[in-house]
Amino acid sequence: MGKTKTILRAKIRESLQAVLPVTALVLALCFTVAPIPNGTLMAFLVGAVALIVGMGFFTLGAEISMTPMGEYVGSQSTKSRNLWVIILVSLFVGVMITVSEPDLQVLANQVPTIPNLTLILSVAIGVGVFLVLAMVRVLFRIKLSWLLWIFYPLVFVLTLFVPGDFIAVSFDSGGVTTGPMTVPFIMALGVGVASIRSDKHAENDSFGLVALCSIGPILAVLLLGLIFHPQGSAGASTWEINVSDSRELGQLFSAAFPTYLGEVATALGPLMLFFLLYQAIAAPMKRQNLLKILVGVVYTYIGLVLFLTGVNVGFMPAGNYIGKMIGSLDYPWIIIPIGMVIGYFLVQAEPAVHVLTKQVEDITSGAIPKQALSVTLAIGVSVSVGLAMIRVLTGISILWFLLPGYAIALLLSLFVPSIFTSIAFDSGGVASGPMTATFLLPFAMGACEALGGNIVTDAFGVVAMVAMTPLIAIQLLGLVYKWKLGKKKPAQDAQEKAQALRDEEIIEL
Repeated sequence: MGKTKTILRAKIRESLQAVLPVTALVLALCFTVAPIPNGTLMAFLVGAVALIVGMGFFTLGAEISMTPMGEYVGSQSTKSRNLWVIILVSLFVGVMITVSEPDLQVLANQVPTIPNLTLILSVAIGVGVFLVLAMVRVLFRIKLSWLLWIFYPLVFVLTLFVPGDFIAVSFDSGGVTTGPMTVPFIMALGVGVASIRSDKHAENDSFGLVALCSIGPILAVLLLGLIFHPQGSAGASTWEINVSDSRELGQLFSAAFPTYLGEVATALGPLMLFFLLYQAIAAPMKRQNLLKILVGVVYTYIGLVLFLTGVNVGFMPAGNYIGKMIGSLDYPWIIIPIGMVIGYFLVQAEPAVHVLTKQVEDITSGAIPKQALSVTLAIGVSVSVGLAMIRVLTGISILWFLLPGYAIALLLSLFVPSIFTSIAFDSGGVASGPMTATFLLPFAMGACEALGGNIVTDAFGVVAMVAMTPLIAIQLLGLVYKWKLGKKKPAQDAQEKAQALRDEEIIEL
């Protein structure tokens, strides 16, 4: 118990370091160019505390429950050697986790014309189908880049036939479905499946599941666009906080708390029930391991409830109001550098990013350091938010950014080590998590509303932009890694030859 407390304190300290820069930046904006009401400011500060503690609990819980659960299900379903078992388990897990993803609920509430349930189920089926495809890829050793070269061109061909309102929303849905619930389980699922293989490429192939699961929702929403034809755009945003004292502020959070208690229970409940039944049927776990997982689920539950309460009640209204204030300035162009700085720090507060960077460092035995990956991701997201703010200011179609961006990413996949391509496309989905959906999206919507733009076509797409640039940034890191490795190899060869000559001289003597 003492060890768990120590680890928890360390996790909360990590989350404090991640969230503090974002909080400081928002406060700096509040006291300078974008003053906000006292109630909204206090809600933001309380939300920041809830977010810090929640992230600490969540990352600890994901480490000791979600990751072992995913690895167990992946390895056991593969051991069965029955392809239909693998397909059915993957499809069920993909649909179930996606339906429970909180970010998808946020996005669905903002999309006009399409009923929420229709959108959510379509996206969930898209994730389920592509999770099956991802598992088959790992089993049959299909190169990820081949599948990316097939499906992304298909996605862009489909954009020619759907209404413009659906394009940004479809790419956004690909980002929000790979959030804090989905990423730890799906990534661990890939590790579990790959662990059955004994070849040298098994570890590399364990990445890429999140990448393929991000394509499914995009295709699903684009196909919906061929059926549904929305009229007009989304209405004005209504994230307002009207509190006059601390008691009312407390009531605001206490009123929202039960909502997220229920949402997270709905998310974790079916997944836990499935896991308990599966492990009882497939191969019962040791009691000690099962109890450890159950304790981890409790930590995950507490963490997600606190995190979602903090970002939805505190961060969303603050982001929207600050966006409106900056959009109303005489020099609204300042939203571009401000957005870039926010993006740089915001991605480091994403809970799933911590899961990804740690898993990459562990699997590559430190060859790809956590810090290098985290900084590269932050730079990529910073650029993407800057581009998204240009769209808010100008109303340029998102395809002018996505088409060349994905073309560059796919071309880079031909030159970098395959593990970097897998990690890059996984990172795109991971970077666009709940912080993006509940702060950057309201921020963009507020600015767009103040500037008189079309919220659906101009503000939506910020999640898609955040999901795109890491694909390029991480693969560029891969090129640097490959170049350094290339420089190091001749030196190592020369050293080995010199050592061999010395050994021969010693033998002769």
